[in-house]
Amino acid sequence: MKEIGANGQVDYVEFNVSDIPRAKKFYGEVFDWLFTDYGPTYTEFSDGRINGGFTTTEAITTAGGPLVIFYAKNLVETQKKLQAAGAEIVKPIFAFPGGERLHFKDPEGYILGVWTET
Repeated sequence: MKEIGANGQVDYVEFNVSDIPRAKKFYGEVFDWLFTDYGPTYTEFSDGRINGGFTTTEAITTAGGPLVIFYAKNLVETQKKLQAAGAEIVKPIFAFPGGERLHFKDPEGYILGVWTET
């Protein structure tokens, strides 16, 4: 059973998608996420730290929300995996205080980030 987090802590992230198998393939290949299917319109994912879901029951809204940023030990290798899986790099690797980051567009059109420490 998943331990419940502290009050105010991010606990779940949900993506509206048009194609759950495609989303599972993309995020499974790039980030090694694990999945639990709950019928044809919902799949839960786990990255080992946080859970979330893919659903086809709502409209896809790729702009206007917060930027979700993933962590990677090797940003260059992760960029290669992203590109091999069909992501578009929309902001190449750049430095910021404490690390480096890139932004990419996933197959649904969501703009997301990946960072690593330096």
